[in-house]
Parts: sequence; structure tokens; C-alpha cells
Amino acid sequence: MASSSLLLACAVAAAMVSAVSCGPPKVPPGPNITATYDEKWLEAKATWYGAAHGAGPKDNGGACGYKDVDKAPFLGMNSCGSDPIFKDGKGCGSCFEVKCSKPDACSDKPVMIHITDMNDEPIAAYHFDLSGLAFGAMAKEGKDEELRKCGIIDMQFRRVKCKYPADTKITFHIEKASNPNYLALLVKYVAGDGDVVGVDLKEKGSEEWKPLNESWGAVWRIDTPKPLKGPFSVRVTTEGGEKIVADDAIPDDWKADGVYKSNVQAK
Repeated sequence: MASSSLLLACAVAAAMVSAVSCGPPKVPPGPNITATYDEKWLEAKATWYGAAHGAGPKDNGGACGYKDVDKAPFLGMNSCGSDPIFKDGKGCGSCFEVKCSKPDACSDKPVMIHITDMNDEPIAAYHFDLSGLAFGAMAKEGKDEELRKCGIIDMQFRRVKCKYPADTKITFHIEKASNPNYLALLVKYVAGDGDVVGVDLKEKGSEEWKPLNESWGAVWRIDTPKPLKGPFSVRVTTEGGEKIVADDAIPDDWKADGVYKSNVQAK
């Protein structure tokens, strides 16, 4: 007969296994969504978060580092992306058409959304946690509240090129902790592929492009023992391989927490 201590150990182990197995099973992620564009629609799950008519996070930010996602050019049409969409931040800024055909409140008409945040709840191979505004935009006219009450629905999606108004240019936000030996840039409002896989910096009078390291989200940084001297030109590489050079985009008197709009845009 087993000892009381052995029985107790077995009971604890059984309880632990039971606790681990509670809840819906995790779903393996699908393949990463890359910068390819075709007519094929893929299946996903959709949920929503934040205010019913809001842009998602309470602070209008997200894991990409963008702020004011409730304002132009995003206008609240935002979403968290699961792993193969967010891609550890390299999916930040990418654009998708999303739609739903069921339940009855769905319009089956596509709307465009931007990836501005991260979703780590693996309830499907692909999972979009949309802003309340974007989720409701998939509904028939006047049926947005009815659709939001469903909570979680099946949806379809495909990647599309990001399109912005003509006066929207690639913009750089210098992070608050930046100084002449540490420069961190948030890159935003990139058209075309939308997302960024490489950023390089060139000081005035130099021919050398210095690569930045991805820090988090859409933030790229460089650490250097020798103080950097502006103005700086910035070269941005998108996932599809397009390289966009913004000459003298950041002035020599740049300030931490400053925002600098370039005069260039991706195709």
C-alpha cells in the first residue's frame, strides 16, 4: 500500500495536470504573412478590444510604439496581430483587408486595417484583435453593435499595400531616452509594404550608412561611443526590399521626443 506522502504527491501532480489542461487548447500559428499580394483570402478569428467605437488601447498606442492611432492617418482602423502577423514587431504598419460573412450582421465587404499592436492569444492560426471601430466596420449599416456583441467571429483577410493621403510622408519619432550616443527612432506611416525590416543612418558629410538594431515594435536604435552629429539621413528598407532614402530628415538640433516628417514616401 502506498504511503500517505506518496498519495499526497500523486494528488498534487494530478491537480497540476488538470490545471494545465483547463481552457481551450492552444492552436499552432500559421506561416508568417509576408509581403506578397494576391486575391486569395485566408481564414482567421476576429475579436475586439477597447472602447466600442475606439481605436483599441486606452492610451491610443500599442506594442508597435505608435501613438495617436485614433488620429490620421490610422483613424482608429487598427488591430493587434497574432505571431505570424505581428512577427516580433516586423509586421508593425502592415495593412490588411478584412471582412466577415457570418453572422448575419456581417456585410461581407472588405475594410482596410493597420497592424499597430500585438496579440498573444493563440485561439486560431491567425487571430486579429481589432479595435472596436474596425470590428464594427465589417458590419452591415446600422448592425455594428449587433456584430460587436458576438465577441468572437470567423473572418477572412488578405494582405494589401498600404495607401496614405499624398501629404502623408514617412515620419520619425525620436524616443525620449535618446542622446548623441544613443539614438532610437520610431518609424511610422510607411506606404506600400507598410512594415520595416531595416533602418540605416548617415551623418552629414559622411558616406557611411550605419545600421540600426531593432529595439522593439517599430523602434530602431543605434549605440555608439562617438557622439552622432546631425543632420541625419535615414534609409528605410521595407519587407519587400524597397529602400527609401530620406535625406537630412532629422536636423542637427534634433530633440529627444521630437517628431520629424520626411519629404519621401514608399511606392
